[in-house]
Amino acid sequence: MSKFWSPIVHTLTPYVPGEQPKIQNLIKLNTNENPYGPSPKVIAALQAEAADSLRLYPDPDSSRLKAAIAGYHGLQVDQVFVGNGSDEVLAHVFQALLKHDKPLLFPDITYSFYPVYCGLYGIQYETVPLNAQFEIAIDDYLRPNGGIIFPNPNAPTGIPLPLADIERLLRANADSVVVIDEAYVDFGAASAVALVNQYPNLLVTHTYSKSRSLAGLRVGYAVGNRTLIEALIRVKDSFNSYPIDRFAEAGAIAAIQDEAYFQQTRRQVIASREQLVNDLQALRFEVLPSGANFIFARHPSYAGEQLAAGLREQAVIVRHFRKPARIADFLRITIGNEGQNQLFMQAIRSVLGV
Repeated sequence: MSKFWSPIVHTLTPYVPGEQPKIQNLIKLNTNENPYGPSPKVIAALQAEAADSLRLYPDPDSSRLKAAIAGYHGLQVDQVFVGNGSDEVLAHVFQALLKHDKPLLFPDITYSFYPVYCGLYGIQYETVPLNAQFEIAIDDYLRPNGGIIFPNPNAPTGIPLPLADIERLLRANADSVVVIDEAYVDFGAASAVALVNQYPNLLVTHTYSKSRSLAGLRVGYAVGNRTLIEALIRVKDSFNSYPIDRFAEAGAIAAIQDEAYFQQTRRQVIASREQLVNDLQALRFEVLPSGANFIFARHPSYAGEQLAAGLREQAVIVRHFRKPARIADFLRITIGNEGQNQLFMQAIRSVLGV
């Protein structure tokens, strides 16, 4: 039936999300979901929203949510854009801000949705290799470009970039939009939101799927200069004028308002990450320094594919990337709760025979 496809469909290589297997008693450490559920205040807000008002369209401007986000970050409402998860926000970003005559730049090892968006929107791009330590090297981005995008911390490596390096990048690329994708920033990196009012070329994207435990609601946002936000709104209103539903808005606002719960669960994930790093290093794993809710690790004596398969046999799922070749021996391991991490360590010791 492909004869009915538009020409562009034949050229697309879609993004492949992390597996969502249906296995009983599964230890699922492959999609970077938060091991702790959302705030009880979120659950209460969702229950309250289940009312007759669901027959009405939601606010097309998501005014209450934008106001809550702006207040949280000390910004103005017209500096905030919201969407169905940060992936939808990024889709609008690519179309509205990153399609220019010069190539878009992003790392060769990074979020694999970036080249998918480029293919969908016909955006010319160049990948910039990470250095030998798997770090983003700012000097490699100091060249002509039509925009720059990367996650901080980077994914799947988890390595955070200091804010001073991001500021140097912004100063050197005053005529290009620089997008910092901060999906994992709450677990150990300094947020570039603090620089938004100083640099009109900076756009920062966030998601509530990770640190706020709302992956099932799909809420993401971007903050930046008003002109950047206006471009995103123009694209959004040409695509879907009602992106955030009533449940998503109510849940996200409640999550913002429960700062104590957010800080508590964030600290728990960070503490569990450091313990897991120590446990794996004791087994001779090389673990890259992580500021995220996952770690990227490899063993000197075992292939990544072999380890992933061995873990799967014990109902433990982690993420393994076959490409590019230089990360083929790494596993990306989501930080679970204490019990999940203990079961993971039991499984990996069994695979290693120790």
